[in-house]
Amino acid sequence: MRAVYYETFASPPIVTEVPEPVPVPGGAVIAVEATGLCRSDIHAWVGHDDGVSLPHVPGHEFVGRIVEVGAGVRRFSPGQRVTVPFVCACGQCPECASGNGQVCRNQTQPGFTHWGSYADRVAVTSADVNLIEVPESLDAGAAAILGCRFATSYRGLATQARLADGEWVVIVGCGGVGLSAVLIASALGARVVGVDISNEALELARAAGAEHIVNSSALTDDEVVEAVRGLTGGGAQVSLEALGRESTTNVAIRSLARRGRHVQVGLFSEAPRVPMAEVIAGELAILGSHGMSAAEYPAMLDLVASGRLRPQELITATIGLNEVPAAMAAMAEGRSPAGVTIIRPGV
Repeated sequence: MRAVYYETFASPPIVTEVPEPVPVPGGAVIAVEATGLCRSDIHAWVGHDDGVSLPHVPGHEFVGRIVEVGAGVRRFSPGQRVTVPFVCACGQCPECASGNGQVCRNQTQPGFTHWGSYADRVAVTSADVNLIEVPESLDAGAAAILGCRFATSYRGLATQARLADGEWVVIVGCGGVGLSAVLIASALGARVVGVDISNEALELARAAGAEHIVNSSALTDDEVVEAVRGLTGGGAQVSLEALGRESTTNVAIRSLARRGRHVQVGLFSEAPRVPMAEVIAGELAILGSHGMSAAEYPAMLDLVASGRLRPQELITATIGLNEVPAAMAAMAEGRSPAGVTIIRPGV
């Protein structure tokens, strides 16, 4: 099959023929219909993820059809259209037993622990635990990005932060995951402030439901915090950082009202310092969101089916496999277009 492939970290990826995956017992192989170009794959490519072995095929959020299942799979069969959480749970450990497969101690992650979805086909483990059937009516690109960006933002806001109708939420970083958070927060009835350095990204945030936008490109961190506090009447009840940078994380935390909740989604290349004095004084909560288990998807899919949540509106580009190496390089260098880029292996 064709796949995007690299042999060393940060070396130029190529599109080449590689062996097709085979299903492990309990697993499945899926023909990829669409997969998302995501910054997490760039982190892995440049060597920031310890779990990646070389050579490697990236890609972790996708939708497609089952072509083969391994021994012991009972709930799924070839031909079904499915997606998976980017964290595939084992279904057996204490975390899974408590309903928290997103932090499974035996987790696998396509595109990280094994070859991923920037390819014609991709393998997944524990199919009965992780596969999620996708309606034929759902746009392929929208279905693909449910597995990472939307799931992580949805769990972060709805479950971790318990975002309530009418609350203020500030989203710092309006790339793919940040725009997903804007859409989700709006669908949940929250009032949204979007912060970014790109006017293009901010206009997408406004279209996605942000009530206010703040271009931080010419502002100091203190000025951004002051602007958000002014717009929200003293600070947001919830903040979400989607870039993985120390400075923007600090801005997000400092933009909270007392007793506010911060959700960290952006991944860091090294451990950040946080304004702990303000966390203590304001009794702030700092929460992580590491995706979402398959069992939690129905509520999010119901929002999509209702039309209140429209992932397809974030898609601004669709490319084929041959264009992926250049797109990965552009994302690594900060030259990506605003919005979400979808890869269609069959294009």
